[in-house]
Amino acid sequence: MRFTAPAVLIGIQSSKGEFETASGAARAFDSTTFHLAVDLGEKSTGETIGQVTRPFKLGTSTEFAKWKNMKDKWPVGGIQVEATFDMVAGAENSSKLTLVDIRPQAKG
Repeated sequence: MRFTAPAVLIGIQSSKGEFETASGAARAFDSTTFHLAVDLGEKSTGETIGQVTRPFKLGTSTEFAKWKNMKDKWPVGGIQVEATFDMVAGAENSSKLTLVDIRPQAKG
């Protein structure tokens, strides 16, 4: 099931490079991780207060480049975004949430 929801984007991290595997071969990696604020009570068995961030990978470092112009003016509390997710059934009655698109929330 695909759905769009408002969220608060706290930070973005780009990761690109190579690492050496056990066999000595070089393996490339290239990804962008978006850190979205989530309510602590989501999976809690006790009492909670506040929020934490949850990392969602989306695309390569090219995705990071789309946001790079905000680097020097990033607000402390993050920014409002519209995030599109895919939710699929997982093992043992769980579900898996995958980020498929993210955009700054339209002003208005």
